[in-house]
Amino acid sequence: MSQLAYRRVLLKLSGEALMGDEDYGIDPKVLHRLAAEVVEAQEAGAQVALVIGGGNIFRGAGLAAGGMDRVTGDHMGMLATVINALAMQDALEKLGAKARVMSAIKINDVCEDYIRRRAIRHLEKGRITIFAAGVGSPFFTTDSGAALRAIEIGADLLLKATKVDGVYDKDPKKHADAVRFDSLGYDEIISRNLQVMDTAAFALSRDARLPMRIFDMDQPGVILRILKGENIGTLVQSGAAQ
Repeated sequence: MSQLAYRRVLLKLSGEALMGDEDYGIDPKVLHRLAAEVVEAQEAGAQVALVIGGGNIFRGAGLAAGGMDRVTGDHMGMLATVINALAMQDALEKLGAKARVMSAIKINDVCEDYIRRRAIRHLEKGRITIFAAGVGSPFFTTDSGAALRAIEIGADLLLKATKVDGVYDKDPKKHADAVRFDSLGYDEIISRNLQVMDTAAFALSRDARLPMRIFDMDQPGVILRILKGENIGTLVQSGAAQ
């Protein structure tokens, strides 16, 4: 077994990452590929937790803008993340892994309640742990939920999967001269308003001195390569410079 630079990590996936080329829902082929990447990292010796958004199914903020009560919309969005978590659990188990879904809202017939000590125990036992329903409260994104859970379980690194290969000074899809950062400090990424995650998630991670790596999930084997210490994407941490 190769030496890993990080022992315990939390991977944040967007709900849209599960869609593939579909317009809605979950593409089984994409789900299987993502699950295989996670299992590869776990089999290499890492303790892996996941948080998955719900944007492929439902976005509470979008309906709130159309007149729905924001709290109701956010609760519906939390339920969408539970659906995605259960789908990922099934995909992981089909690959022979042991996985647990833990929800921040009570939904005991389909998954466990989130309890911090139990979550850590699952990880120590080699179970891939999927945290669903955000933080259990409205007005908080799954990015904030990922940062919070990573801090609570004592993760060595927060992995933020995106569709681009790191953080740029401007949108690389619109600007050919966009410059990618190899590393950034939390204060700089907040002051520049580089919106790859919400500000609350960055502030939580900064205050807990939790390093974060932002990377393109479409590269085969990318999670394991990062865990082995490869400089992929953009590293965000306290006091970092370009």
